Amino acid sequence: MHKSSRVQIKISTGAQAALLVFVFFFFWELAVHLLKTPIYILPAPSQILLTLSQNLLYFGGASCITLGEALLGLCLGLMCGFCLAAFLTLFPGLEDGVMTLAILVKSTPLVAIAPLLTLWLGFGTTPKIIITGLMTFFPVLVNMLSGFQKTDPALMDVFRAWHASRWEIFIHLRLRTAFPFLFAALKISAPLALIGAVVAEWTGASGGLGRVMWLAYANLNLPFLFAAIFILSLSGMLWYQIILILEKKFIYWQQPIL
Repeated sequence: MHKSSRVQIKISTGAQAALLVFVFFFFWELAVHLLKTPIYILPAPSQILLTLSQNLLYFGGASCITLGEALLGLCLGLMCGFCLAAFLTLFPGLEDGVMTLAILVKSTPLVAIAPLLTLWLGFGTTPKIIITGLMTFFPVLVNMLSGFQKTDPALMDVFRAWHASRWEIFIHLRLRTAFPFLFAALKISAPLALIGAVVAEWTGASGGLGRVMWLAYANLNLPFLFAAIFILSLSGMLWYQIILILEKKFIYWQQPIL
């Protein structure tokens, strides 16, 4: 009985979300037709979907480039943030200095760094991955550092009573405690990875959704611009749902952090 009620709640929640999206696009379509808005100002959703269907290969190729850059950049930021948080947990005396440098990097506008990396590394994928990694690095670092430091003091006393080393405490206690914070960091960093890849492509790229958006903006081709935005939005939603599924699978002992 309890399981069936939970299933009903999930279904109704999904139906409500789908209904809200449908209502939003319905009124968008209706407003464009009633106000007779020019297509170069705001295209109707039907026109955007028509543009997507007529240029599937074009948008598919651009999407593969951007999503690939975003995924590699996310992995880079995740790895660097995780490793640095683990290092600062094992050597807490260095935290103040390293976090000051990390905040300095985070505070620097990536729009200013992106052209420099393009000049130094060329117009390939490498600068895009680095920029995406820089954008996703800080949320992972902060969340993982908080997770490593949230260990139960009573369990810490037990491990110390067993004469466990700092490394053994980290592997068997701190790492498990930090798992929910890892997925919380991923929920923030995954959409940022898409933004980072697009921003990097704006500074110079031979392909990708960022280049599609830039060319569409320069030519006032708003159906193409909104089509690229739709793809990025759907990709962000899909990534978020994948992270939720992985969170429920790996952190089965507690409620997920939303």
